[in-house]
Amino acid sequence: MSAPPAVLAPVIALAQAGRLDDAIALLWRLADQGESEALILLADFHWQGGPVAQDPKIARDLYRRASDAGHPRAAVVYTNLLASGVSGEVDWPAALARLRLEAAGDAARARTLRLVESMNLRPDGEPHAAPSGQTVSDSPWITRFEKLFTPDECDFLLQLAEPGYHASKIVDSRGREVPDPLRSSDGAPLHWMIEDPAVNALNRRLAAVSGAAYDQAEAMLILRYRPGQEYRRHFDALPGLENQRILTALVYLNDDYAGGETEFPRADLKIRGQRGDAIVFRNTQADGRADPMSEHAGLPVTKGVKYLASRWIRERRHLP
Repeated sequence: MSAPPAVLAPVIALAQAGRLDDAIALLWRLADQGESEALILLADFHWQGGPVAQDPKIARDLYRRASDAGHPRAAVVYTNLLASGVSGEVDWPAALARLRLEAAGDAARARTLRLVESMNLRPDGEPHAAPSGQTVSDSPWITRFEKLFTPDECDFLLQLAEPGYHASKIVDSRGREVPDPLRSSDGAPLHWMIEDPAVNALNRRLAAVSGAAYDQAEAMLILRYRPGQEYRRHFDALPGLENQRILTALVYLNDDYAGGETEFPRADLKIRGQRGDAIVFRNTQADGRADPMSEHAGLPVTKGVKYLASRWIRERRHLP
């Protein structure tokens, strides 16, 4: 871990002395002087919550200010948020213009730009048309979209997710993180700070084929299943959820594995997608309750490693 920037030393000293309010006040003074390290630290605090109250809108503005002050990570984050519209306006043309500047000196951003430019997008970042799918089942309602993502797009998501995998966990009744009893896979969320314009465009494509708006969905989650790992029978609709998960979109990012089929046991149906294929299925009935037929499982992988992109789509806007 690198040492904190020297400009933050007095802030750290105050915090270590138990004078947290004074430390935050000093951070704000440094931020108002245009210190980029103070700006991005305050932005991170407001994004995550902790030393200050969580407020994504304040965080977004602080990332903008840190970017204007020359902080490279803040520049990337603000470009991503401009593309998605999280906690503020959507400005795809501005995000793309910024991405082009960033790509000139950053190989990762250059790859993002190349992928975006290979897509058939409208000037606002939306796909020109939603591909047609094939009905797999009426009960539960399942539609399959062959080759919805290209091999390059699948590879891009796998590379972006690689540093972020963690074992699947849940919080138990005592507030402890424990292994998920249903899911033994590893997951890497492509959360809103790292959802770059390429991932954003792919999420908009998933929204288009599902008939939902982009802002209804949770962040994309990349799942990795090693041999023996599985996701036991479950429902994606959650009891008591005010803004319910009405749809699920799954994209198969590879096909060089054995086992691992997506099973809908009550429909006696197993699906094994080819690389880039997607399925969209409905989780709820007309009255909003979970559809019993939507119960599904990811069967154990028997050979190789399975990668899957998952996106849960809510009834209405979910973005902050």
